[in-house]
Amino acid sequence: MAEPEKQGQMAVLRDAFGLVRREKPVAYVWCGIVFVIVLIGGYFGGKGLGHPLYFGILSIPLALLAAFFTFTRFANRAAFSSIEGQTGAGASVLMSIRKGFTTTPAVNADRYQNMVHRTVGRAGIIIVGEGAPSVRNLVNDEKKKIERFIPGVPVHELFIGDYEGAVPLRKLQKAVKKFPKKLSKAQLREVRNRLKGVGGMNMPIPKGPLPKGAKIPKR
Repeated sequence: MAEPEKQGQMAVLRDAFGLVRREKPVAYVWCGIVFVIVLIGGYFGGKGLGHPLYFGILSIPLALLAAFFTFTRFANRAAFSSIEGQTGAGASVLMSIRKGFTTTPAVNADRYQNMVHRTVGRAGIIIVGEGAPSVRNLVNDEKKKIERFIPGVPVHELFIGDYEGAVPLRKLQKAVKKFPKKLSKAQLREVRNRLKGVGGMNMPIPKGPLPKGAKIPKR
């Protein structure tokens, strides 16, 4: 059973390398620079201790690790750049949060491509508005509906964009996870069960490497 998992990880890396090559080709230059700097640092550090070759060899794994860490940072940025500006990009980012959150995309939308997504976690229900500042009207409507449908459950608001009070797409996951936990696991299950009958609008969500690629960086 281990073989499919291995192939899956290789596919993730292959997608990430292709994405970085397309969106952030300068990343490979920086990875090479970081590798060389760490390698040289290890060599000269060892030279000061009288063992340059020994410490030079020991620094190779560290240099590879530093280069890979640099690559993952660029891969993360490239993943967001590849979908930024697309309709439903926020839903794609929310749905890539694998643990502790369940997202229903596009529970409300208007003709101007403003849309609202609903994410449920231990913090309660998070209503995320994506689009122009006018999306606040849709968020308010959704919040009132939720408060009528499930009273007493914490309801939070988030907005994606570059206007005041909104968060950039690349910071959306962090903003969602910052809300304090208010619900027990049993309460969370009950909320999710009560929301099962409330679906979305089947709006188009950007497909691509983000859900997989977003797992590469370890935070």
